[in-house]
Amino acid sequence: MKITHFGHAAVLVETPSGVRALFDPGAYSTGFEDLEDLDLILVTHAHPDHVDADRLVALRDANPNVVLVANADASAEAGASRDGDRQVSDEDALEVAGVRIELTGQTHASIHPDLPSVSNTGFILDGEVWHPGDAFDAEPRKVDVLLLPVGGPWMKIAEAVDFARAVAPRVIVPIHQGGLADVHRQLHYGLLRNLVPSELVVLEEGVEREF
Repeated sequence: MKITHFGHAAVLVETPSGVRALFDPGAYSTGFEDLEDLDLILVTHAHPDHVDADRLVALRDANPNVVLVANADASAEAGASRDGDRQVSDEDALEVAGVRIELTGQTHASIHPDLPSVSNTGFILDGEVWHPGDAFDAEPRKVDVLLLPVGGPWMKIAEAVDFARAVAPRVIVPIHQGGLADVHRQLHYGLLRNLVPSELVVLEEGVEREF
């Protein structure tokens, strides 16, 4: 498979069969705007750093056959529904564009008890790549590549370490680091390298890498 990180939570995955799936094209990410031949856009939740409505509408106009897969809140944030969109609400698997999509988790990790809860849906593509969104609430499942959040107001790095240990992927690709200063990114990467036996691969933004 091929993976390209566009910063923060936005990741493009091209499966071995050639299906192109984009996760979480949000406000902290750049470079995804000109993507073509997309088959899937998957949005984990409705926060703006995961779905930039204006750029998403333009991206969908440029990719008229792309299918949006998202929960109800994220779907509403993404703009008007289009033919073929798949709104998800539970953890049943589905198949879209020839790709098996497993749904994981239900709720965004708490930022503060006084804030309302937010629905969060993680996605596993073909049992190989897992984007959990902003939560570590799902039961661990074996995957080859884990797109692992490493920073945010809802988490601490110890939670990421424990989640990565439980999943035990072959490769960890750190994501959700847009709000971290570089010194903190490097600190978190070092902790993951020291505390988790999986290989840590930090992707250069906008550069495709084969896995």
